[in-house]
Amino acid sequence: MDFKGRHIWIIGASEGIGRALALELGKRGAKLILSARSTDKLEALNAQLDDNHTVLPLDVTDVHSVQQAIGKIQNLDGLIYMAGEYRPGPICEMTANDLSQMMLVNFTAPADIVRTLLPHMRASGGLIALCASVAGYRGLPNGQPYSACKAALINFTETLRAEEARNGIDVRLICPGFVRTRMTEKNNFRMPMMIEPAEAARAIADGLQGTAFEIHFPKIFTCFMKLLRILPDGLYFALARRL
Repeated sequence: MDFKGRHIWIIGASEGIGRALALELGKRGAKLILSARSTDKLEALNAQLDDNHTVLPLDVTDVHSVQQAIGKIQNLDGLIYMAGEYRPGPICEMTANDLSQMMLVNFTAPADIVRTLLPHMRASGGLIALCASVAGYRGLPNGQPYSACKAALINFTETLRAEEARNGIDVRLICPGFVRTRMTEKNNFRMPMMIEPAEAARAIADGLQGTAFEIHFPKIFTCFMKLLRILPDGLYFALARRL
C-alpha cells in the first residue's frame, strides 16, 4: 500500500506502538483517523501531526461506542487495530474481570469491528491489519489468557485472509516481539531484543508496503519463537518449565 492520501483508521493510537505508527504513517502522507479512549492524548498526537487528521475517541469494550464511531467514518482505505490489554500472571491469581477484559480487547472487539466493516470494505477493497503477538505462537508460562487471545486473533486473521482475498481486501497480521511500552513494563523477567516503539512502527509501515502476510519483528527473536511452534510437545514443555 502507498499510504499517501489514504484514509487509515488506527485503533489504539494514543500510546505505545499505535502512537508511534500514527507518527510514522503521518510522515508517509496518510490521512489518519485516530482512535482510543483518551481524547486528550489523541488531541495531543494530532497536534504533533499538525492537526491534519481526525480524532475519533472510542472504547473498544463498549459496542455502542464502536458503532457510533464507525457511523462517523466517511472515507476508509484501511483499518489497523493496535489496541491491547495485558495482565501477566498465573490464571489462579486473575479475576473474572481480568479474563473478560483481555478477551474482549484482544479478540472479541477486533473481530466484531471487522465483521461490521466487511460489507463496506468489500465494495471498494482496502487494508485490514490486526496486531497479535509472538505470545500467540504457543502457550507461554504466566501468559494466559493473553497468549490464548493472541493465538485466537492469529487464527482469525489467517482465516480472514483466506476468505477475503477474492474480495480485494488486503488482510495482514502483525506479530511484534518485545517493544518498550506500558504493557511490557508490567513484566518482571528479562525481555530479549527489546526495541523502541518508533522502530516497531517503521517495521510495520515497511511491512504493510510490502507483500508478506505476517509482519513480525525483530526477526532473530521472532524466528526463534516460530521454532517453538514446531517442537514436539515433550521438548517444548521441558523448555517451558525452565522459562
